[in-house]
Amino acid sequence: MNAGSISLIGVYDADGSFAGEIRYWVGARLGRTHCSLCEITHGPFVEKSEWRNYRASLNVDFTTFHRDDAPADILEASGHRFPVVLARSGDRLLVVLSPEQLEICDGDVKKFQVALTQSCAAEGFALE
Repeated sequence: MNAGSISLIGVYDADGSFAGEIRYWVGARLGRTHCSLCEITHGPFVEKSEWRNYRASLNVDFTTFHRDDAPADILEASGHRFPVVLARSGDRLLVVLSPEQLEICDGDVKKFQVALTQSCAAEGFALE
């Protein structure tokens, strides 16, 4: 299966409302909340430039949602476990990076790139 036939979807372990964003930001600074996908894509205030550059270099779409604004089919496919990255191919949704796999990336975009490329390749999806 080629990359042109898939899209990627990331779901943050955080709520996307204004109150949710503030709650997460404060909680993360106090060590009370944690989202490994948030740490990969964002710095303390804004999206990381390294993440923007990587996402722009992909030959597939990469869309992100928060757990409170993700479509029902994505929530169901994720097993309501967040954060997570899924691949969509037609009607099929498949988890390609679990919460545990995202945690191992330790907020590093390059580690995320390697993990995502390997996981997608194992499922027959070529990203590069």
